[in-house]
Amino acid sequence: MQLIHKYFKNLTDEQIRQFSELEKCYLDWNQKINVISRKDVEHLYERHVLHALSIAKVIEFLPQSKILDVGTGGGFPGIPLAILFPDVQFHLIDAIGKKIVVVQAISDALKLKNVKAEHIRADQVKSQYDFIVSRAVTNMPDFVKWVKGKVLKTNRHALENGILYLKGGDLTEELKIYQKVTCFEISDFFEETFFESKKVVYLPVKYKA
Repeated sequence: MQLIHKYFKNLTDEQIRQFSELEKCYLDWNQKINVISRKDVEHLYERHVLHALSIAKVIEFLPQSKILDVGTGGGFPGIPLAILFPDVQFHLIDAIGKKIVVVQAISDALKLKNVKAEHIRADQVKSQYDFIVSRAVTNMPDFVKWVKGKVLKTNRHALENGILYLKGGDLTEELKIYQKVTCFEISDFFEETFFESKKVVYLPVKYKA
């Protein structure tokens, strides 16, 4: 929790409570369903919560924005972002039902009113969103196909509507077909060594009717 305070200093008492309770929630659920790898759960705040919040260093979502988290797994990056942006609507989806059970339970425990958790594949989603977030669920070309037609036409932010994707390593080959892609180095925001090769990949997506 100290890590969150280190980089996000203007949290409300409610946000501090919610971030503090995350650890107990995930430790309890991880004993029933392996949503976070055993070696990673002790680094929950660094490798999962803070990693998710790196998106907030790239963009501050405006109130009433709509965000889709594809392949949310145990709720990342969606749940930490939902805590940080309580006036933004988050739709967390995953094709694995038991993971959504965990996401819903944690969301309920934290009393997050801005989270909808759903067991559904991305290509079955009918709604549209300002931004689509995810954490390395597949390669970018396939991901773009999954979310085709799900980006709202009207831009409200300084960044055009599109994809904010958490990924690591050398992405040169994977991203070479995109002219407008931008990679933000997470190490520019956070000093921990875990983030040295991690990036927030931003890809604007044109609206398609």
